[in-house]
Amino acid sequence: MNARRFLWNAKAPCFAAALALAMAGPVGADDTKPTVEQVEFFEKKIRPVLVEHCFKCHAVTAKKVRGGLLLDSRAGLRKGGDSGPAIIPGDPAASRLIKALRYDELQMPPDGKLPDKVIADFETWIKQGAVDPGVATAAKSGGVGNPAPNSSSEVKIDFQKAKQFWAFQPPRRHEPPQLRKHDWPRRRIDQFILAGLEQAGLGPNPPADRRTWLRRVSFDLVGLPPTPEEIEAFVSDQSADAVEKVVERLLASPHYGERWARMWLDVARYAEDQAHIVGNDQSLTYPNAYLYRDWVIRALNADMPYDRFLTLQLAADLAEPSDPSNHVALGFLGLGPKYYDRRRLEVMADEWEDRVDVVGRGLLGLTVACARCHDHKYDPIPTEDYYALAGVFASTRMTNQPLDAKCEKKPDGDAKQPKDALHVVHEGTPTDLNVFVRGDVNTKGPVAPRHFLHVLCAGEPARFTQGSGRLELAKAITSRDNPLTSRVIVNRVWAQFFGRPLVGTPSNFGALGERPSHPELLDDLAVRFTDAGWSLKWLHREIALSATYGQDSLEDSRPPGVDVENRLLGRMNRRRLSVEAWRDAILAATGRLDGSLGGKSIEPSDSKERRRTIYSRVSRLSLNPVLALFDFPDPNIHADHRVETTTPLQKLFVMNDPFMVRQAEALTERLSGEVAGDSHSANEAFIRRAYLLLYSRPALERELQLGLEFLRRGDDIKARRRQYAQVLLAANEMLYID
Repeated sequence: MNARRFLWNAKAPCFAAALALAMAGPVGADDTKPTVEQVEFFEKKIRPVLVEHCFKCHAVTAKKVRGGLLLDSRAGLRKGGDSGPAIIPGDPAASRLIKALRYDELQMPPDGKLPDKVIADFETWIKQGAVDPGVATAAKSGGVGNPAPNSSSEVKIDFQKAKQFWAFQPPRRHEPPQLRKHDWPRRRIDQFILAGLEQAGLGPNPPADRRTWLRRVSFDLVGLPPTPEEIEAFVSDQSADAVEKVVERLLASPHYGERWARMWLDVARYAEDQAHIVGNDQSLTYPNAYLYRDWVIRALNADMPYDRFLTLQLAADLAEPSDPSNHVALGFLGLGPKYYDRRRLEVMADEWEDRVDVVGRGLLGLTVACARCHDHKYDPIPTEDYYALAGVFASTRMTNQPLDAKCEKKPDGDAKQPKDALHVVHEGTPTDLNVFVRGDVNTKGPVAPRHFLHVLCAGEPARFTQGSGRLELAKAITSRDNPLTSRVIVNRVWAQFFGRPLVGTPSNFGALGERPSHPELLDDLAVRFTDAGWSLKWLHREIALSATYGQDSLEDSRPPGVDVENRLLGRMNRRRLSVEAWRDAILAATGRLDGSLGGKSIEPSDSKERRRTIYSRVSRLSLNPVLALFDFPDPNIHADHRVETTTPLQKLFVMNDPFMVRQAEALTERLSGEVAGDSHSANEAFIRRAYLLLYSRPALERELQLGLEFLRRGDDIKARRRQYAQVLLAANEMLYID
């Protein structure tokens, strides 16, 4: 078949026609449910292109449907054109559509090649199987219908009906269920967990031994392993409150804030530069971003109430104008992505989307940014609500606030050099944005006054009238009447302790997100969290002292195939350490860890660097290779969890990288300094001490004999010990907690 005729004919004189042909092939099996990430990608990256380039001629609202092609429904997308498919789902390189978009064959769209980034998005989409959730899916999910062809929704959202969805119902306390095993629960949490197990005919695992529990809770609360001396003291402490004393000691540690700040920095997409720096241009860098990181650590150590923690990050300059010490918290917004040519409206619109996204997904667990080009396809979020929030950030000015009066300043008062600046936000000119029809800044719809989301308000949302509206937004987010904020943070914290959140999609509590595994527990914990003054330390204490958290992680004797994902939590999950905890544990074992708090950023790959990994420089342009290798999230966007990979490069790193070689040398030096001589008994003591430092447990007899056999080979005992130390550092047991 002629390729040109295949992709282009007189009946389809536009980009949409070829796209319709592309959809003629399979778009994913009907019985395969797309992931939330795939759907969000389609809604944000693919559907807007369809809307902008296709719907004028290929939608049910078109005056004349050209070529009989309808691209505004799943059925129309799947039917395609008369000439057959133009894509091979899963294989973009072999798809003729991609060749046409690249202008390799036919040049489409004919009025100008799409940007490389858009073409790359289509390649990604096809590689993922050309997922199109379709209008039918939206209807099933309680969505609001097709994107409107103009600025007004053709499908009215019934907000009262929408509020019946679980996530929009106010959380409330629940009476703990009746139980058969009354002696197991230690905290209120346990009663809900045990009820689910008993209903399934299951029971909980036995408690973990003391060493295992102490290692677990130490990593979870301070991100560091316990010392051998701390282990011995806890094992020997037979007092009734021994566990409580450990938890209180860890919560009071200054290292607590370092461990938990990293969770928040993932949510906040913390970084110290931009992804598109040209040459030596430093104008888009944030040399003092670390000051925001230090503020987060201090706030968490002080157990700042979570509602105030959020308020200061959104509007510290408005909430506490007389206390500039907290204005650095505005780095939550001020350190966000900035793009070149910020005088252009389309550039600023992309920046506003980032702010709406980090607030929507990060604080509320809603994909509000999916409503930028059309009403949200699945959740009750009209496009007007998106622009109402975007207007808040359009009324806010990102600024390089001078660190002190000595700094050289620009005419507008900003520091002339980023190195002399605090990277925050200030009030701009209050602005209500027009709705950008289909996301096109050149096609303006009606004005969208600034206000909060309709579905989270009791009635019609009140307009934001105080400057930009940031403080009013912060109050709406942290209001006890808001059903989402407390649930979202409780769910994030739960995931850190158990390796799996109660809601499996931590940043999407909407229709496409997962339903909670224990809805009554989530609600009860969220209400008690706010009743406890929004105290994160209260929440951590409640979880860490529970019998659920204290269970053994070994596989239990439940029947095969029953609760294989451990959603009912009949045992503790074995978990992999983050790159931060893993690197810090290595440094702690060698005795080289520098425990000083705060300060400028480091390069964690430097073999001489001793500071904790929380202080790593985070670059959007070029992420440190150690962080990237061990699954650090993309700092360009909000991250709701860490992906876990196992690759050959990771093992090559632990075997060959200068950092690991240096740590093996340091561990050998420490152990050899604690053990005199190189006799058989000295080698035995060397091995026993190594296991306590690295794994928080005694060496098994077989492990001891294997180690002794290795160390007695050869004449160079120092080299053998270093090799042995590196093997222990590289072992999986260093990377996991039970």
